[in-house]
Amino acid sequence: RDLFTTPLQATLKQFEEADNFGSLIRPEVTDVEAMLNVLASKNVSGELFLSPTHQKVLQALQQADYLSPKYHVVIANPPYMGGKGMNGRLAAWLKDNFENVKSDLFSAFVLRCSQLSRNVGHIGIMCPNVWMYISAYEKLRGVLTGDKTLTNLVELPLTGFKGATVQICAYNFVNAFYPRSIGGFIRLVDFKGGDEEMSSRTREAIRNKDCGWFYNSSSAAFNKIPGNPISYWLSDTLLSSFVRAKESLANIGSIREGINTGDNDRFLKFWHEVEKSNVSFECPTSPSHLKWFPHRKGGSYRKWAGNMEYVLNWKNEGQEIHAFHSLPLDYNGAPVRGKAFFFKQALSWSRISSGKFSLRYHKSGSTYDSTAPSIFTGTERECQTLAFLNGKIVAHLLAAISPTLDFRITNLGRLPLHEICTKDVSVVKKNTLELVDTSQADWDTYETSWDFTSLSLLKPDYRQPTLKVSYQKLRAQWLEMTLEMQRLEEENNRIFIDAYGLQDELTSEVPLNEITLTCNPHYRYSNSKNAEELEALLLADTMKEFISYAVGCMFGRYSLDAPGLILANQGEGLEDYYRIVSNQLSVISNQQEEKAEGSLLTADIFPPDADNVIPILDGDWFTDDITERFRKFLRITFGEEHYEQNLKFIEVALGKDIRKYFLKDFYNDHLRRYKKRPIYWLFSSPKGSFNALIYMHRYRPDTVSVVLNGYLREFRAKLISRKSHLEAVSISASTSPGEKTKALKEIESFRKMIEELESYEREVLYPLATQQIAIDLDDGVKVNYQKFGPALKKIP
Repeated sequence: RDLFTTPLQATLKQFEEADNFGSLIRPEVTDVEAMLNVLASKNVSGELFLSPTHQKVLQALQQADYLSPKYHVVIANPPYMGGKGMNGRLAAWLKDNFENVKSDLFSAFVLRCSQLSRNVGHIGIMCPNVWMYISAYEKLRGVLTGDKTLTNLVELPLTGFKGATVQICAYNFVNAFYPRSIGGFIRLVDFKGGDEEMSSRTREAIRNKDCGWFYNSSSAAFNKIPGNPISYWLSDTLLSSFVRAKESLANIGSIREGINTGDNDRFLKFWHEVEKSNVSFECPTSPSHLKWFPHRKGGSYRKWAGNMEYVLNWKNEGQEIHAFHSLPLDYNGAPVRGKAFFFKQALSWSRISSGKFSLRYHKSGSTYDSTAPSIFTGTERECQTLAFLNGKIVAHLLAAISPTLDFRITNLGRLPLHEICTKDVSVVKKNTLELVDTSQADWDTYETSWDFTSLSLLKPDYRQPTLKVSYQKLRAQWLEMTLEMQRLEEENNRIFIDAYGLQDELTSEVPLNEITLTCNPHYRYSNSKNAEELEALLLADTMKEFISYAVGCMFGRYSLDAPGLILANQGEGLEDYYRIVSNQLSVISNQQEEKAEGSLLTADIFPPDADNVIPILDGDWFTDDITERFRKFLRITFGEEHYEQNLKFIEVALGKDIRKYFLKDFYNDHLRRYKKRPIYWLFSSPKGSFNALIYMHRYRPDTVSVVLNGYLREFRAKLISRKSHLEAVSISASTSPGEKTKALKEIESFRKMIEELESYEREVLYPLATQQIAIDLDDGVKVNYQKFGPALKKIP
C-alpha cells in the first residue's frame, strides 16, 4: 500500500485509454525504474486476487518507462490527423494536454518527441510541411525556433513519396536553444519525381552547397518575419524588408473576410440565371425591393479587374440568410461577418487559388464572400496598394509567409510596406488606373459580363467587309493592349524593386502568360503550346463567341440595333423586344445627332424568333433552323458580297462546317461558357435525332407544347413522308441497283429515327407538355433544368 502513491495512481489511470492516446501520454510517475525494481522483487504468486493486478501494474509501469524522458535520440513519422478526423475523446484530451499544438496529431507528437528526449538530445521528424507556414501552427514554430534549434531540413514536393497525399518535410532539431547556430536546409519543392529523384537531389546538395537548392539559415532569421514562418530560402535583403518597413498592409486599411451563406445553392446564383430587373447592378446601397446583388466570390487567377459572376440574395438586408442561421438582422459575426463593409469600394482576391496571388479593384455596389477576402483602404494609397500586391515582390514575400494555395487575411496583413518617392507615386497611380480600365474593358468584351454591350467584331472600329480582315484588325488591337499592359506592370515592378532594394535579386519582367487579359492567348490557354497553336485556339474561340452572340440575337437576348441585354426577364416576348430596342434607339439618337458610321439598322431584317424555339437538325428540314438563321445573321452583319468567303473563314477556324458545329459542339461550348448553368436549353431526343433550343428567360408554361406540336411532330411527319418516297424509289423498276441500295439504307435510318421520336413524344415530351410546368428564375438553373428530366440534354 505504501507504493500506491498519488502519482502512481494517476499514472495507472492515464493508461486506461492507452489505445486511444498512445505515446502522447506523459506519465505522472518520474522514478519509474526504482518503482519497477521494488515491485518486481515482490513475490505475489500465491495471492489469488493480487497476482493479476500485480502483472497489470508491472505492464503499465513498463509502458511508463518507455515514455519517460531519457532518450538521446527520438525519431518519428507521427500520425497525421486533423481535428475533424479525431474521435471526441481524443480531441478533448488534446485540448487539455497539448493546447498550443492541438491542430493536428502530428504537431502534438513533435512536442511529445522533444519531451521524450534528454536535454540537448536530437529529434528527427518526418511530417507534413504545413507547420512551416500556416498560422494554426505558429505556436509550434515558436517552440522549434525559440526553445529548440533546427539543425537541418529537407522540404519535398507533393510527389516526394510514392502514395503520399500531402507535401512532406523531414527535419532534425536539438532539444536546446542555440541562437547562433546555423542550420542547413534543402528545398526540393520545385522538382518532380519520386523517392529516388529526391534522394539524389538531397545527396547532391550535401556534396555541393552551391547547387541552387541548399540554404543556410537560423532561428534568428525566422523570427524577423511576423508569424516566424520557416522561410529559409529568403535573402537577407528580403528578410530585412520586414524589419525596415514602417508599417504592414494591416495598418493602412481594414482587411476582412466576407459572408458564408451556409447554402450557396440557395442564396448564390450566377448573374445570368436570374431576372435582370431583380438585380441591383449599379446601386451602391441595398434597396429592399430588389433581391439580388453583385457578389465577389474569388475566381481564377486574374489581376486588376473582373471575376464578377455571382449575385447574392440580400433582399431586406439579407433577411432570408439571417433567418436560415437563426440570427437577428443586427448580428455582425460569423457566418455573416464582414457585412458592415458590403457595397463599399474594395480590393479583393481569391482566398483559394491554384495559381499565383492576384488582386482586383471593385467599385462600390457589391457584397463579398468568405472566399473573396477584401481590403478597404479608403485612402489615396489604394492604387499603390493594388500595384504592389500585383507585383513581383509580393510573389516572393507570399512564398515565404503563405506558400500554400490558401491566401488568408492574417498572412496578407503581415506584408511589409515601404514608401516610394513622390514622383513614383504619381507614375504608379497613372499606370494602375490604366491597368484597371484595360482589364475591366477586356472582361466586359465577353457576354458573360453583365456590362457586355456588343460583340467587338461588329463594332465600327473593327468591322470590315470580310470577317477575316475584321478579326485581324481586332487581333492587332488585342496584341497592342497586351503589350501595353506588360509595359505598365513592368514599370510598376521596377519602382517597387528599387524601393525595396532588390535590384540584385529580382527583375521587373512579367511573362506574357501573367498578363491576365482574356484576349491574351498566352494567359487564356496553356503556356506549353506554341505560338501557332495559341493563335488557332484564339481564332476558334472568337468565332465561337461570334456564333454565340448570333444565337443571342436569334432569341432577342441581344440586338444588332441596341447595346447590352434586351430580353433578360422572365417570360418576355417580341412586344417587349421591340419596345426595349425602340427606347434604346431613342436614347442613342438623343445623345448624338446622327447614327455612327457603320452601325446596323436591322430590327426588321433580323427579328428574334417568334415562338422561342429554334430547331437544330441534321439537314434542311426547317427554313428557320439554327443553321439557316446563322447564315442569315452572317449575311446581314458582313454583307452578301463576301458571304461565302466569310462562312469558309468561320468553318476553317472551327475545323468543321457550321451545321456540324451546331449539332456536335455548340451546346457543349455553351455549357462551358456559362459554367453548366446554361441560359439556352436543349430539348433533345435520346439519340439526338431531334434537337430544339429555347431561351430560358423567354420560357412560358406552353413552351413544351410549342416544341411538341410545332417542331417534333412536324419533323416526324416530314421523316415519314421522306421514308415513303424512298420506299417508292426502292421498288421502282427504273431505279438502278446502287440507288436502291442507298434508298434501303436511308429507309432503315429513317425508321429508327421515327421510332426514337415516337418514343420520345410518348414517354417524355407529351406527358411534360400536359403538365404546363412553371419555372421561377430565382430558383436558378440547377433547380429549373431538372424539372424537365430526360426532355432536356443531360448536363454532366
